This record gives sequence, C-alpha cells and structure tokens, in this order.
Amino acid sequence: MGHPGHIPAHVPTAPEITGDPRDYAVDYREVNARENYSLHMVFKRTRPLPDDAEHLGRIKARLEECLKGTVVRGWYDVSGFRADADLMIWALADNPEALQAAYRRVGALGTCHGQRALLEPVWCAMSRHLPAEFNESHLPACWGGFAPRKYMTVYPFVRSWDWYYLPAARRSAILKEHGLNGADYNDVAISTLAAFALGDWEWTVTLEADKMDRVMGVLRKQREVEARLFVRVDTPFYTGVRVEPWEWVDLQPTAPRDEVA
Repeated sequence: MGHPGHIPAHVPTAPEITGDPRDYAVDYREVNARENYSLHMVFKRTRPLPDDAEHLGRIKARLEECLKGTVVRGWYDVSGFRADADLMIWALADNPEALQAAYRRVGALGTCHGQRALLEPVWCAMSRHLPAEFNESHLPACWGGFAPRKYMTVYPFVRSWDWYYLPAARRSAILKEHGLNGADYNDVAISTLAAFALGDWEWTVTLEADKMDRVMGVLRKQREVEARLFVRVDTPFYTGVRVEPWEWVDLQPTAPRDEVA
C-alpha cells in the first residue's frame, strides 16, 4: 500500500504488488489519458420483495439493466453494517452522465402501477481519477489492475484548512510516511479519487480486501502517522460484502404479493 514518491525506473504492476493471480497489469499513461469517473450509490429497501419467483426474476434482471452504460465494480450487501441502508453499488464510467442515468434507473425500480420505489437513496458520492500529485504512475485500485475483493469500505475525505498551504515537499514527505506506515497491508486495494465540486467532499477513499480485518487493520494503523493531523472530515463510512445482484435479491425478506405495498 505504498504511497507515491518519485516515478521509479520500474513501475510495479498490480500482480507484482499483491502476488494475486486475479490482478493484471495496466499502463498508467493510458489510464491517466482518459476520463475516469466513479459513483458510489447507497440505497435502502423500502418494503419486502414479493414472494413469487416470476416477480423476483424480473427484479433481478432489472437491477442489472439499470447499470447499462457503466462498468460495475461491485454490488454490496450493507445490511447490519448500517441501520439506514441495504444495498451499495459501485459503478465506473468515462463520463458522469452515464453514472447519473444508472442512478436514476435504480431509484425508479419498482415504481410501476403507482408503487413507491423499491430502493430509496441514502447516500452517494461522485468522484474522478486525477493523476497523483507526486507520482503519476500511482493509480487507484479500481483502474490500476486490482480485481475487486470480497469486502469494501468507502468514506468521504476532506483535508484540514492548512494542508494545501504546506510546501509541496512537506506534503510529499508526510504522504511518503503515510504510505510506508501501511506497507504491511499491500493486500488492501485502495482507490483515492478526487471529488472537488462533485459533492461536499474533496476526495473519496475506497478500501477493498478479502478479509474485513485487513480493512480495519490498515485504517487503525494509519491513525498513527502525521498525515492524520491534517484531516477535517472522514465520515460517514459505508461498508459491504460483495455479492451478485441476484444474490442480494435472494437475501431480502419477502411477503405475499398482495401484501407488498
């Protein structure tokens, strides 16, 4: 989980960093040359699902159709991690309009025959990849060749008022310490994306790992470094377990169709 410094003579690829056969090499120059947008969208289920197989099948198909025009990084079961949410979707695209359209379609799911929408928005965060300030070869995991992991956590992030007034060399040294401090957590895939003007935050930070304790561990570990003193906002957290959309549907409570309002 090293933080960028200067561009090394050899830029390590995702599989070299993690040793994980699921990961693959990418060209950072190609990634940096294109537009890369991200949208985390979190929803709450408004009612039980109908208990007939035909209707459930249509919901499963429609969920996937809602995300057309995007690349879905993952669907996540959020229940139990949050009292206010049930489903989180992380989608990627080369323009924000495709992500907006997907968000609207998910929010309209189940509104036929005058019914209330099945999924009610709880939280969302649009963000975009910007080349790293101190090393343009440093890519977010979601575009850096890291395959999705089982667990995912996302949170918004705002630096302190004085952070951007620090000399660049000072900020670079602080961030280098931050990266070295997390060196034992190279298995945690991290995507730090810019959110300036896209919402109420400066950045979004997403962590993915095969074990939840690894996400918890690196977040706890990074409380020990100086960079922590320059944080103004880093909540709320949304955490989920990666599932297929049909699996998420099967996990939901059901009721007879005539009882589902």
